[in-house]
Amino acid sequence: MTHHHEPEFRFCPVCGGRLIHKELKAGEPLRLVCLDCHFVFYQDPKLVACAVVEMEEKVVLLKRAINPQKGKWVIPGGYVDRGEVVEHAATREVKEECGLEVKIERLLGLYSYQGRTAVVVVYLAHAVSGRLSARDETLEARLFSTEDIPWDELAFQSTRDALRDYCAMKSSKTS
Repeated sequence: MTHHHEPEFRFCPVCGGRLIHKELKAGEPLRLVCLDCHFVFYQDPKLVACAVVEMEEKVVLLKRAINPQKGKWVIPGGYVDRGEVVEHAATREVKEECGLEVKIERLLGLYSYQGRTAVVVVYLAHAVSGRLSARDETLEARLFSTEDIPWDELAFQSTRDALRDYCAMKSSKTS
């Protein structure tokens, strides 16, 4: 899942010197290293916190108002701020994007993909208050039964994977 094009860093944040890609240890990825001060610029993954929100025995999906994947459906979520508790980030993003206060029930899954910067944490949550509405970065907010999820119109692989895991969990509880 990539939300934004990742910039290629060219200058050292310590001394302003030029960064080059260099192998530091055999078998590890190339690292950005400053030619002047030899600072190693580790490019860490970005953590994304999301929630599959249950409301009225359906799930909340949001139609994105921004690129990438503008006009496609996602579960509420976004980047975790440095120092922020991951569960808080998930509930904050739900409130910002669709106006709902939620209670997190449990971790649904953790999703990462080869070559992608984002690591996506998805919680199972249920709405406790608020009114479902399109807010930040959202064109539309709707409830979908598991049978009506628009699989061909989902924005990200992590959204598809989390919703598949959610549907599998729901069907195992009813059988």
